[in-house]
Amino acid sequence: MDRWLGTHSEKLYALFRFVAGALFACHGAQKLFGAFGAPKMTGNPMMLAAGIIEFGGGLLIAIGLVATWAAFIAGGEMAVAYFMAHAKGGFWPIVNKGELAVLYCFVFLYVAARGSGPYSVDGALRRRT
Repeated sequence: MDRWLGTHSEKLYALFRFVAGALFACHGAQKLFGAFGAPKMTGNPMMLAAGIIEFGGGLLIAIGLVATWAAFIAGGEMAVAYFMAHAKGGFWPIVNKGELAVLYCFVFLYVAARGSGPYSVDGALRRRT
């Protein structure tokens, strides 16, 4: 399997980055615009900040533009969200309903460490110069 999938690792990473970023942007769209049946949460400054990070950061991660920084900030936001909203509900993320926050935190930590990759806006800009 590694011999076949390994040759496609950069394309699969781009797909992984795009899906994670797009899904994260949907969470921001819920908070900022009331999308997907959720109420707008712009009246609360903390939720407004979260919505901006999630929507803007998710889009940047998805297209691979300054994805390292966007992912680092988004991962930090998810760590804060976990400890502020979920951890008080118990130790285990499956119990306190924080598994998505933990997963996003570590996904974005990986993206921050790996960067945008060659199939990204950053990669296209690097090839032009």
